Amino acid sequence: MMTTDMLALPAHVRQQRFDDGRAMAEALADRVAAMLRHNLGLRGEASLVVAGGRSPVPFLRALSQRKLPWERVRVTLADERWLPAEHPDSNAGLVQANLLQGPAAAARLVPLYGGEADPVAGLAACAERMKAVPQPFDVVVLGMGEDGHFASLFPGVPGLATLLGPDAPQLAAIDPPAAAHPRISFSLAALQRSRNVFLQIAGARKLAVIEQAAARGDALLQPVAALLRQTSAPLQVFFSPSE
Repeated sequence: MMTTDMLALPAHVRQQRFDDGRAMAEALADRVAAMLRHNLGLRGEASLVVAGGRSPVPFLRALSQRKLPWERVRVTLADERWLPAEHPDSNAGLVQANLLQGPAAAARLVPLYGGEADPVAGLAACAERMKAVPQPFDVVVLGMGEDGHFASLFPGVPGLATLLGPDAPQLAAIDPPAAAHPRISFSLAALQRSRNVFLQIAGARKLAVIEQAAARGDALLQPVAALLRQTSAPLQVFFSPSE
C-alpha cells in the first residue's frame, strides 16, 4: 500500500512510497511491464537494464511473471562482476535465476561478461555485445548501496568524476577498493540515455543516505547525488521504509 510521506529529493524526481518491500516490488514490476509493453507496441522491440545484488530479487521475480512478448525484449545489466554466470556472485546468474523464468524465460539476456581475462581486456568485446541491445534503453532499474553507489560507480574508484560526467565512455572497467572482484559498469552518461530510469531502495538506512546525498550534492562522496541531479532521463524513485 502506498503512503503519502515523501523523501527530500529534487523536485523533478518522481517518488512513490510503499509500506513494505513486497508491495514495492509488485508495483514496480507492473510499471516496468507496462512500459515495456508500450515500447514493444511502438517499435517492435524493447530493452531493459537491471541491477544485481540481493535487493532487486523480489522485483525480478515479480516481473518474471508479467505476460508480454518477452521474446522481443533484450535484457542486460547495469554492471557486472567479472565472473562467469555459474559463479554465485555473478549478476547474470542472478538474473537468469530470478527474471528469466516463467513467461520471461523467452527474453534474451545480453551479458556484460564475455570470458575475457579481465574487464579491461573485455571492454571492446562488451561494447560490441551491447549493440544487440536496443538503445536508448527503454527502462533502467537501479539500486543503491549504503555508501550511495549505483551500478559499480562507487565512492573512491579512480576516474569517478569522469564516469559521472557527460563525456564518459559507455562502459568502464572498475576495481572498487572494498570489493572482492573487478567489475565492468555502464557510466552515468550511458544509463541516462534512457527513456525511463527507476531507482528502488528499501530500509531506513538507505532512505537516510539518499536524502543526505540530495542535500549534500557531492557525487564523489555519494555518487547517487549525480543520478538525482541529472534531468536527461525521467527518474522515478520507488522506496519503502522496510525491506
